[in-house]
Amino acid sequence: MYVNILERKSLFQVLCLHISCITQLRETASRYKVMESIRAYLNSPMGPKTTHFWGPMANWGFVISGMMDANKPPDTISGNMTAVLCVFSMLCMRFAWMVRPRNHMLLACHAANESVQLYQLSRWLRHQRNLQQKEDVAASE
Repeated sequence: MYVNILERKSLFQVLCLHISCITQLRETASRYKVMESIRAYLNSPMGPKTTHFWGPMANWGFVISGMMDANKPPDTISGNMTAVLCVFSMLCMRFAWMVRPRNHMLLACHAANESVQLYQLSRWLRHQRNLQQKEDVAASE
């Protein structure tokens, strides 16, 4: 068959045909590899069929809530609840690092939550300090 092609076509045409066949095989193989990698992710211990995926996705709600609270006045912030959320995020970050397989999505989610909650806690502390200073000035007058 290959000899018949050589007899009918020039060498350049045969090389072009050969290269296009190789390219098509490579594209088919790469599509197969992509599908295999997607299938492997879907069935992995960290894939979307597990709580290792949906837990962090749900916990992003804490981060979004904290970011939305950044626009509210600091007197509405609960210092106790913010401190509890800071401790909670620290514990969850340690858990995400120690669990096997490591849950990097959970670690990232709680690192973001920790930073948002620490910012909220600093706002609350500054507000409490300003209130104390105003009370001291009012008491001394």
